[in-house]
Amino acid sequence: MSIPQSGGGPIERHEQLAEYLSSGCKPKEDWRIGTEHEKFGYCRDTHKPLPYEGERSIKAVLEALRDRHGWAPLEEAGNIIGLTKDGANISLEPGGQLELSGAPLETIHQTCDEVNAHLVDVKDIADQIGVGFIGLGGAPIWTHEQMPVMPKGRYRLMTDYMDKVGTLGKSMMYRTCTVQVNLDFASEVDMVQKMRVALALQPVATALFANSPFTEGKPNGHKSWRSRIWRDLDASRTGMLPFVFEDGFGFEAWVDYALDVPMYFVYRNGEYINALGQSFRDFLKGELPALPGETPTLSDWADHLTTIFPEARVKKFIEMRGADGGPWRRLCALPAFWVGLTYDQSALDAAWDLAKDWDAETREALRVAASVDGLQAEVNGIKMHDLAREVVAISESGLKARAKPGAGGLVPDETHFLNALKESLETGQVPADELLAHYHGDWNGDLSQIYAQYSY
Repeated sequence: MSIPQSGGGPIERHEQLAEYLSSGCKPKEDWRIGTEHEKFGYCRDTHKPLPYEGERSIKAVLEALRDRHGWAPLEEAGNIIGLTKDGANISLEPGGQLELSGAPLETIHQTCDEVNAHLVDVKDIADQIGVGFIGLGGAPIWTHEQMPVMPKGRYRLMTDYMDKVGTLGKSMMYRTCTVQVNLDFASEVDMVQKMRVALALQPVATALFANSPFTEGKPNGHKSWRSRIWRDLDASRTGMLPFVFEDGFGFEAWVDYALDVPMYFVYRNGEYINALGQSFRDFLKGELPALPGETPTLSDWADHLTTIFPEARVKKFIEMRGADGGPWRRLCALPAFWVGLTYDQSALDAAWDLAKDWDAETREALRVAASVDGLQAEVNGIKMHDLAREVVAISESGLKARAKPGAGGLVPDETHFLNALKESLETGQVPADELLAHYHGDWNGDLSQIYAQYSY
């Protein structure tokens, strides 16, 4: 989740809210790729999650990254809660999940180099202090009570609120991990087409990257339990957003939606002020109960936009949010998948042609089915395996058209980053299927074996 935003000064006109979003428009040559991925840390001898403090802890990992690899610390109330370097950030999720929010990069080759360098640094530190990190969409064994709580005011507020608006919000916060990619748009028209493709085809990403079939030590009946969790978190800020597909959708429509999402907090002088359930519309009028008489800044608006959690969301870029965290190859495959679909106009048009006739019920049904059945999902005659095959082929065509070489020109384009997905299409098996096969086979139901075999 996000660190405090730096959006700008006072909001004096309603139009500034949409202008903030539209300020993200940039020409195609300036489009970049920002990849985010989360991972669980644990003690190797006990397999318990890492606490915040101690010799084997999240704090120890952050301090070692700071001291040995040149990251600058980010602190809250005297606690190190993140790092920054060269346009990238390392931050903490509520239960100690370690997140790399990568720098805006030009190619998937650069993204994959960034991911690899980060994981090498983290593993070097982890090995020395007896901890490990594993890429999964959901904590396979740990209960909610076993999860540590990171010292971030934002998370304390959210934790208290979650049970009031859904049943699985705290599970999302403390026991899930994702891989995401942030992508640019050229114009409002371009944003609209990309958002429609992003939302409609997000279930395909959920299916291909499904990697959370276990909860508290046993199968949970879903290939992506992480995706299931999002369906019972807070209906006011999650979902597939049917209004995005309606005529007239654009930046202003997103503003109207965001203004109707209840607030979590206002960030002032290093502290998170409780504004749970309050209205940003009231804030604009100087009538926010949490800060009577005060009106918001663009930084407050930017912060509020980070508290909206649909399957794809608009900020100054578009964020793809449907995939489970996973193994190294899929950390590179996720940005490749979406860049291929959205950064070439012919591919983007072809992707929209696949989905443009679906209604809201079909899109939602695909989302549900993907979480349960992965590539074996089927909705209204749409077979997920066949759909995913078409979508990956379109993505591959888009990456070929981009023709971004790597390895000093020895690799002609970025298509090989899709190989992990193409293997799943050939076998019909996504990571969750592989994990379940081990659980019911050679692991004999002993899920503790997942740590040795699937850690980074």
